[in-house]
Amino acid sequence: MDIETILAEFSSSNSVILLLAVFVIVLVLLGVRIVPQSEKHVVERFGRLHSVLGPGINFIVPFLDRVRHKISILERQLPNAQQDAITTDNVLVQVETSVFYRILEPEKTVYRIRDVDGAIATTVAGIVRAQIGKMELDEVQSNRSQLISQIKASVEDAVDDWGIEVTRAEILDVNLDQATRDAMLQQLNAERARRAQVTEAEGERRAVELQADAELYAAEQAAKARRVSADAEAYATEVVAKAIKENGIEAAQYQVALKQVEALIKVGEGEGKQTVLLPSTALDAFGDAFQMLKGRK
Repeated sequence: MDIETILAEFSSSNSVILLLAVFVIVLVLLGVRIVPQSEKHVVERFGRLHSVLGPGINFIVPFLDRVRHKISILERQLPNAQQDAITTDNVLVQVETSVFYRILEPEKTVYRIRDVDGAIATTVAGIVRAQIGKMELDEVQSNRSQLISQIKASVEDAVDDWGIEVTRAEILDVNLDQATRDAMLQQLNAERARRAQVTEAEGERRAVELQADAELYAAEQAAKARRVSADAEAYATEVVAKAIKENGIEAAQYQVALKQVEALIKVGEGEGKQTVLLPSTALDAFGDAFQMLKGRK
């Protein structure tokens, strides 16, 4: 065997090895799938669903299995949508909504619905109209959180077969036509005027009540004063009567004379009075008082 034959055989064997190595590399590349954290891959075998690959390293059978769909599992937001609805009190409102969702089961989403966003938007529009049709305008505006909860629950039930989770549903705005706004403004102004009149009437009533309470309090105090004065007079009368009973008429004469003396003293103490004119009987009063005082001593 010459050198050329040996080199030919060696070259041929190296080519086979090289081809085998390339084939193995191709098999590895085709059989190993690295799925990002934010995705799930749907694998088909002979055109049918075979498996769903989660995040990380996954292995499939080359040439038999094929990654058909790469589905993002991140939360998504539908474009803001506006739809008309009529309340139970026949008011036309325009509701602006926003919905957030994410795909949990890609195999359901891929094989059961074609346009996910369009299907969810249509479902939300119908549910919003149905829920608002059960409420009055005041309830729609005051119980927005309850309305959002009802819409979210209804949408979740509707999209459950699609492998989708509705994470949030928001009502961004509730708009009214101009005629309804004008009517509500008139109603609001009338309500404010009514409240002002009620407040003014309550203030006047309260003022009358306070005035009546003040007059009643003054009357009660005057009555108490008269009662105290009457009690004092009664007590003085009782004392005098008791003294007369115990000491005779002299005690009464003594009290009268003493009062006369006190009155004359007050007259003499007045400002600017240099001369005091006394009746002739005043001297007798002084004499009687001093005599009785002396007798007391």
